[in-house]
Amino acid sequence: MNKKITVVGSGNVGTTTAQLIAEKNLADVVLIDIVEGIPQGKALDILEACPLWNSSSKVKGTNSYDDTAGSDIVVITAGLARKPGMSRDDLLHANAKIIKGVAQSIAGTSPGAIIIVVTNPMDAMAQVTLEATGFPHQRIIGMGGVLDSARMRTFIALELNAHPKDVEAMVLGGHGDLMVPMTSLTTVEGKGISELMPDSKIDQIIDRTKNGGAEIVGYLKTGSAYYAPAASSVEMIENIFGMKSETLPCSVYLDGQYGIEGVYSGVPVKLGPSGLMEVVELELDEKEQQALNASAEAVRELMEKIGN
Repeated sequence: MNKKITVVGSGNVGTTTAQLIAEKNLADVVLIDIVEGIPQGKALDILEACPLWNSSSKVKGTNSYDDTAGSDIVVITAGLARKPGMSRDDLLHANAKIIKGVAQSIAGTSPGAIIIVVTNPMDAMAQVTLEATGFPHQRIIGMGGVLDSARMRTFIALELNAHPKDVEAMVLGGHGDLMVPMTSLTTVEGKGISELMPDSKIDQIIDRTKNGGAEIVGYLKTGSAYYAPAASSVEMIENIFGMKSETLPCSVYLDGQYGIEGVYSGVPVKLGPSGLMEVVELELDEKEQQALNASAEAVRELMEKIGN
């Protein structure tokens, strides 16, 4: 019997996530949205491609959470997307209300699910999901660091004309302006990044990584990134299902690790069948620790705003 994954939201991120899951034959997929007809049509289109992918995945579109019952994993992409000039914080209250409703519905129909939160501002929305579901925090994981790290790897590969697979990078902290790119862990074919390019170029790449989403919004005008966010979610799914065993930077609830307690922040983790299996604690220098603390504090402030 196939695993079952629900994707909440049939916009670009949700639909592309559903497509990749089906294309890789990872699980059956339920695509749910409040708009009638959209998830049904998109799901049918993906389903009709499955024979061409040699995939046995069943893909269904729906407007009812009843169809999502018993999901092993739920990927939440629902919410308002950023528009040009809009910060992630601008989305806070509107998306918090949406995510709370989604989370409560999931808790009712799939009480054993692992939830991957993609909706921005992601770290805060993961914490909203935790509070709304009452699930163990190990089963609520935010997708951000995987995407930010992939962006950083992309920009380094472009600069050095290297294959992305040869680039190792790790971005910690919140998925936003206070993300913490770990330059000390960034390598290309095993060589430290500082050996391969000047500090000024590294700083430019860090800035571009931090503004990676905004750069795409600026080009698209009426939309935001979706291919890389969807691929990042699927990378997490493959690790949860045990198809891969990698250390990934994900947003998880910290209860003392890295000296941070009671808030979601991006740290290196191991994922598995029960969600978060392990927080990998790296030795950070003083500057990196301060940046991680600041990033966590920013999420804490967002949660206080939501509470008002």
